[in-house]
Amino acid sequence: MKLLNIIKRLIDILVSTFGLLAFSPIFLIIIGLELFFHGWPPFFIQSRLGLHERIFKIIKFRSMTNKRGLDGKLLSDAERLTTFGWFLRSTSLDEIPNLLNVLRGEMSLVGPRPIPTHEYHQKTCRHEMRPGITGWAQVSGRNLISLKEKRAYDVYYVNNWSLWFDFKILLKTINRVLTRHGINEKDVTMTEFMGNN
Repeated sequence: MKLLNIIKRLIDILVSTFGLLAFSPIFLIIIGLELFFHGWPPFFIQSRLGLHERIFKIIKFRSMTNKRGLDGKLLSDAERLTTFGWFLRSTSLDEIPNLLNVLRGEMSLVGPRPIPTHEYHQKTCRHEMRPGITGWAQVSGRNLISLKEKRAYDVYYVNNWSLWFDFKILLKTINRVLTRHGINEKDVTMTEFMGNN
């Protein structure tokens, strides 16, 4: 198993490095569009729980503005989500900066989706593996399945992980992204996994 983990990490390094180089033109274009539609900064950075519950900063492209109401509080997600932001989410282009997290060893290409630190409730086997950009839950329904189902899919992945399983998920991810399968236009944001509570 240790050898398989080393191979998985080597694949992460090679693919994330190649991906960052290949997507660099798109990366720069999106940054320019981010500044136009959403202003500064172009990135959304948030604390997430990673391997062995270590905290890291996930990096994504922003999909919402920072508009605030008269009371100074941020407006609702629906009011701040832009058409460009929805496009980034529906095409998963907002996830491109996650490749930096993979290259730094904080994430993997495939694994349980990392939960925000403020939504953590109790220890689960999900944290026995590096969180992933994509995962079994993402290719099995994305934001059309319940939090309970996402938890079950993540646990199943951890307990049944193999390199072949990762390859299968990556192939399904490409199909889901191209077809935008699992995108619910009625939901402007995807509810995050809330731990075991």
